[in-house]
Amino acid sequence: MSGPIRAELTWVDGELLRGIEVGVDDLGKISHVHKSDDALTHPRIALLPGFVNAHSHAFQRALRGRGERFDRPDEDFWSWREAMYGLVEELDRESVKRIAIQAFREMRRCGMTTVGEFHYLHHDCTDDGGDWAFDQLMLEAASEVGIRLVLLQAYYVTGGIDQRLGAAQQRFNGQNLEAYWSNMDRLQGMVDGRMQRLGVVGHSIRAVPVEQLVLLHQESQSRDMVFHMHVEEQPAEIEACQQTYGLTPTGVLLDRLSLDSRFTAVHDTHTDSSDMARYLQTGARVCLCPLTEANLGDGLADVPGILAQGGRICLGSDSNARISMLEEMRLVEYGQRLKLQKRGACRDEDGRIDRVLLDMATRHGAESLGIKAGSVAVDHEADFVLIDLESPTLQDCRDEDLAAAMMLGASEECIAGTMVAGRA
Repeated sequence: MSGPIRAELTWVDGELLRGIEVGVDDLGKISHVHKSDDALTHPRIALLPGFVNAHSHAFQRALRGRGERFDRPDEDFWSWREAMYGLVEELDRESVKRIAIQAFREMRRCGMTTVGEFHYLHHDCTDDGGDWAFDQLMLEAASEVGIRLVLLQAYYVTGGIDQRLGAAQQRFNGQNLEAYWSNMDRLQGMVDGRMQRLGVVGHSIRAVPVEQLVLLHQESQSRDMVFHMHVEEQPAEIEACQQTYGLTPTGVLLDRLSLDSRFTAVHDTHTDSSDMARYLQTGARVCLCPLTEANLGDGLADVPGILAQGGRICLGSDSNARISMLEEMRLVEYGQRLKLQKRGACRDEDGRIDRVLLDMATRHGAESLGIKAGSVAVDHEADFVLIDLESPTLQDCRDEDLAAAMMLGASEECIAGTMVAGRA
């Protein structure tokens, strides 16, 4: 058993409290949380649940700076995608693992203790499509960095609705459902049971025919696995889906899948309000990626509308153009302020935004990934981010204002470190 942690401040049930002791057992789980007058083990530190990055494409970290020169005035997601395909055709096993390690290390430095890696770059250029060469590399990279990993294995078989895969997309090729699940079973034998698990992905309505999507989702439910999917990031996707299926992508999901709390839609940038209301009634979740959505010019989801209906939002670094959970939280709120021209878009019933934003960055991400983390609570994973109370950006903040000050006014220099399974 690790020694107990007594930080100057500890985030418990939505408040930063003094005089709290957190115990960690031999399995790296929280054994107790109670009041204590004993000497601090971590003076001038605020202990928060570790940030949960619910949506990442690690390989895209190598795109930083690429695709940021614009030959036309109308460049958008689709022109960025061409730059991404150019990168894909350059990558091999060595570079993919190196980039993943870089991304995961940066995540830990930024306070992230868990990543949901939405992984669709499966095959090496020399791979005949049968050995899924890059999948194991994600497990290895996460293990070397010491970050908790949920490997969200993507099924991707069409280059657009009713379109063949393009040249670069062949490296994403999920082949068929039998091959996909056979590979999933193989990976299950490789995961570190304490630090890693698997989840299921239908990449998008563009990349998976609906009949296969139905079967993929049904099997994920029979195995009690979380299911993630890109949904309505771009208007063109919605238009193509309506032309083919007579419904929006969300409409297709509602019509054909038995959605529940294990399902997470990523983006929902352009989701119709009536579709969203029906979607949230199923208990399914939403993942936003504010920094990437800003980088790509996607637009802004209706965050106040989602929250007003009790929707559970989590956050992801997506393309990893910038890795910062503090900035992701900040941009969720600030993006809505710019759009609505008013403040407090993410407030709760008490008028507080810090609790809502931190839940997005921790508890709701953990729930989306199917892990018991994201809270300083008994029997949860002992995954923490340590905030330096001596940071110049947090000087003279009252205890009750500190979390909001961190989210809206600080940068990664205020992060003293992280602990995963109770270990630094």
